[in-house]
Amino acid sequence: MISRSYFKQKGLLSLLLILLMLPLIAIGGCGGGAPASGPDALPAAKEIPREALTISLEGGDWGYPSPFTHYPRGPGIFKMQLIFDSLLERAEDGYIPWLAESWEVSEDGKTYLFNLRQGVKWHDGKDLTADDVVFSVNYYREHPPVSIFFGGILLDEKHVLEVSAVSRYQVRFVTAAPNATFLPAVGSARIIPRHIWERVDNPREFLAPEAVIGSGPYRLIDYSKEHGKYRFEDFDAFWGPRQRVDVIEFVPVSDPVLAFEKGEIDLIEDLSPDLLHRFQNNPEFSIRENPGFWGFRLRFNFERNKLFQNKALRQAMAYAINRQELVEKIARGAAIQGNPGILPPQHVWYNPAVPKYEHNIERAKDLLEQLKQANLSFTLLVGQDREVRIGELLKEQLAETGIQLNVESVDMKSRDARIREGQYELALVGHGGWGGDADYLRTRFAGEKRDWFSGTPGYNNPLVNELGRRQFAEVVENKRRELIFELQQELAQDVPEIPLYYTTGYSVYRPGKYDGWIYMFDHHFLSHSKLSFLER
Repeated sequence: MISRSYFKQKGLLSLLLILLMLPLIAIGGCGGGAPASGPDALPAAKEIPREALTISLEGGDWGYPSPFTHYPRGPGIFKMQLIFDSLLERAEDGYIPWLAESWEVSEDGKTYLFNLRQGVKWHDGKDLTADDVVFSVNYYREHPPVSIFFGGILLDEKHVLEVSAVSRYQVRFVTAAPNATFLPAVGSARIIPRHIWERVDNPREFLAPEAVIGSGPYRLIDYSKEHGKYRFEDFDAFWGPRQRVDVIEFVPVSDPVLAFEKGEIDLIEDLSPDLLHRFQNNPEFSIRENPGFWGFRLRFNFERNKLFQNKALRQAMAYAINRQELVEKIARGAAIQGNPGILPPQHVWYNPAVPKYEHNIERAKDLLEQLKQANLSFTLLVGQDREVRIGELLKEQLAETGIQLNVESVDMKSRDARIREGQYELALVGHGGWGGDADYLRTRFAGEKRDWFSGTPGYNNPLVNELGRRQFAEVVENKRRELIFELQQELAQDVPEIPLYYTTGYSVYRPGKYDGWIYMFDHHFLSHSKLSFLER
């Protein structure tokens, strides 16, 4: 068992306290190489003993699970992480040592020396060494991986001046300046085997079986893109905690609740309160309320429509939107109202003192009068299903102030692509990661990167930029916390986007079948934690 006593033994208690406040930032990529639907050359399934445990979960295609070819949302990211390990791993209370069994940080905060575990094997039996770590960082610099939650920017030459193998099992990083997010960012990068990837020029097209050789606790045995099926089996030579689950299957289901009741899957996540009565007061089931780290937000494109540069308009919309009505009618009560300061109430650095913008139509109308602009009309880009319902309710709410909203629905991947390309006026987007390191306030509102998760086209607030820069460089926890609180206050005043609500919902499982489920300290789904399947 890996415990936090390790940090005390190394005299790094203060570092642990910082880590407990830091989120996963995640590294992603592009990829390609084998048939996309369960290539014959994937490892052969082994004969599973009768007493072995198989867990079945809701399926759906989220891409081939290499760091470069999975789809860049949670279900794709966390399937990939079953296969690929990182220097650190997220547990219930914070980050814990993983491929790195210890590390040292210089007094100036710019040099990190990681001591790797010895005896770690890749799935093909070769040793994992410091050369693999150095190669992974350099390869990601040239070929950025898919996932946007890792701090990939911290791996570039601007931030990392040197990455080198000091010995076969020691890696040194030298950074240009101290920053508060470097350790969890580099610690969360997935390590890939040099002997495979050094021959790959275009990882987006590398779909060969070798693309899913990692050092993690599970191997990919079968994948069907067409049916959205995955089968992972335990890796016998895994260096770490023993696998409690021998086989993890993701299977297609038309109705997760019915599939769970029939025993076709072993876990329901994000169950609506309307259906909770089917499992309450029954000792066969365990019910857990999910933390509110997955949320919807309304994004403004300041470049596409210059009217959004007027703060009075943004504030008026914040007053006009009845977030509690969204919680009740769309989330059926299983959600928390969005916080104008962006960080959700369950975040460790949430500032409860920011302006709340309680629903107030008259205040909204007063602000709109300042615009001297008649016939306000905007197009809202949404995804499908629930997002359409949110869009239609927003349309009704804003109509009370005279603002006309035209709701345009596309599929999720198209919506995300259009956000990346800036092809929208207003966009509704929902995703996880809200429990992560508060540096995402900088990457959303003061960062250069633009995708469906980060960046706000055309938004520029000098105070937000300055506070974002300062907290990024501040490694003293209390001082950084003060800056984050001030940053939330300014964002709530300026309203560069409107968080609508953070979903909670419920997870249900049969403890008689399996009871090892845990939440990571900053995440909302039980099945996304690698540690949920391992002994602790």
